[in-house]
Amino acid sequence: MNFEPTEMQQQIAQMIRDFGKTHMLPHIMDWDENQTFPTDLFKRLGELGLMGVLVPEKYNGAGLGYLEYVTVVSEIAKICGAIGLSVAAHNSLCTGHILQFGNEEQKQRYLPKLATAEWIGAWGLTEPNTGSDAMNMKCVAKQDGDDWILNGTKSWITHGKSGDVAVVIARTGEVRDSHGMTAFVVERGTPGFSGGKKENKLGMRASETAEMIFDNCRVPAANVLGEVGDGFIQSMKVLDGGRISIAALSLGIAKGAFEAAAKYAQERHQFDKPIASFQGISFKLADMATEIEAAELLTMQAADMKNRKVPMTKEAAMAKYYASEVAVKTANEAVQVFGGYGYTKDFPVEKFYRDAKLCTIGEGTSEIQKIVIAREALKK
Repeated sequence: MNFEPTEMQQQIAQMIRDFGKTHMLPHIMDWDENQTFPTDLFKRLGELGLMGVLVPEKYNGAGLGYLEYVTVVSEIAKICGAIGLSVAAHNSLCTGHILQFGNEEQKQRYLPKLATAEWIGAWGLTEPNTGSDAMNMKCVAKQDGDDWILNGTKSWITHGKSGDVAVVIARTGEVRDSHGMTAFVVERGTPGFSGGKKENKLGMRASETAEMIFDNCRVPAANVLGEVGDGFIQSMKVLDGGRISIAALSLGIAKGAFEAAAKYAQERHQFDKPIASFQGISFKLADMATEIEAAELLTMQAADMKNRKVPMTKEAAMAKYYASEVAVKTANEAVQVFGGYGYTKDFPVEKFYRDAKLCTIGEGTSEIQKIVIAREALKK
């Protein structure tokens, strides 16, 4: 397999680097310290086509594939993991769910606004009591004439307060029935739909994470995505693509941390030599570089399979699991290369260190990925 970047990918990467220097780098620590969710930035990213990467051009999207999408998310994450996370969640979860399972009327109604970031998207599966155990959800939807009435709380939702539209999975049947859940599109401003507590997080602080609360929230039947009872099955398919997103996010964070460490190791002198000349440091950089390359190959393999529409549950789980663990390890080692300076906010690696950890948790923990990988591998 040859995953050399295409000319399009190289152009996208350069565009993001140029954009990031002007519109992101001067602000990222301020956004991080104050937990600012910079909505204006996402509108600008929307103008560049980066909020509707996979959306066809007829719905105002960029009409690109998953290889380009990996480039988008990883290049943004090299600058700021939090912005990368929000771009990934908007593209692959909310927008991706509507793109994959919406009917034509729903696509025409929502995708043009999402693809341009006129609207920011949220996606609600997780609940306070159901992290990995999604089939035990308590948020319920009951039919009432031509409407459905939603009650319950979703937690850890990216853009849970600020999102303009959310895809929400609610229970419409029995607990633990894989056909007992349904996906609904709920617009901000719908009576009974509100944002709850915003989480105060270790990292990814410029990406909003909050509760979504439904209190007798009435949603028209026209807002059901696909068939009633298909919500959980749809979500698992959406998460396959979402895992490529988090692999790409992890890859960007790892590359950002590595590049900072490699540059510093060549500039920092101890005992009259650059510290990169010492085996203790150079071997760290060698391990980081090797693991990043392996993570990139796994990620590109999953993206390529997704493009070709072949089953890639195992490959997406492998990419997400491995890349996220590599991001944590690389960021940790990068702090070590910087020494005391790495522990301060004057240098970028402490933020990569904080941001990286979420990659092993969001969109299925590393432990869940191992379950998926083992199940798929044992089928053979």
